[in-house]
Amino acid sequence: MKRKIIQVVLLLVILVLAYLVYDSINKPLNFNAKKVEKEAKVIQDLKDIRSGQLIFKKMHNEYAANLDTLLQFLREGQIPIVKKIPDPDDTTFTRTINDTLGYISVADSLYGRRLHFILDSLPYIPISGVMYSIDAGEVEKGGLKVNVFEASAHYSDILKGLDNQLIINLIKSRNDIEKYPGLKVGSMEEPSTDGNWE
Repeated sequence: MKRKIIQVVLLLVILVLAYLVYDSINKPLNFNAKKVEKEAKVIQDLKDIRSGQLIFKKMHNEYAANLDTLLQFLREGQIPIVKKIPDPDDTTFTRTINDTLGYISVADSLYGRRLHFILDSLPYIPISGVMYSIDAGEVEKGGLKVNVFEASAHYSDILKGLDNQLIINLIKSRNDIEKYPGLKVGSMEEPSTDGNWE
């Protein structure tokens, strides 16, 4: 009888230990899979913000300093639809004539072909609902002032709802190598519109 009890207890201990080993392997794998999924959504938003900023700069010679200004521009801004035709007076066929056919809204131009795109959700990090951080200004490069912008999302906001300790470990590992602990596009230190995932 005593032997049976010991065997049952040992079997339970083995099952608990097997589950703990399985969970210690499976937890980081699940975290990484969900991290990749959440990052993909944030990367798409940051690319959309970058696209809007680039057109804003073409129209205003500077980047939008906040998301409200950018969103208003995306909603209300108009881009001309231009048709280029060869100049009939040019025998070398190198000159063209630009003919404006009409105007299209900036949002339709950038995002009109995307299914399920909602402009009003662009400022918010998916799931967490926290707004993206955005900034714009100028830096001096080679004796010239250059316009710059940066839009970013911290991992604590991107990965909200996942294992807290694994989020802390990820942020610490990024800080240890002096990298931004999240995703960002652009830079306030140098003239770049690249994302840190590229």
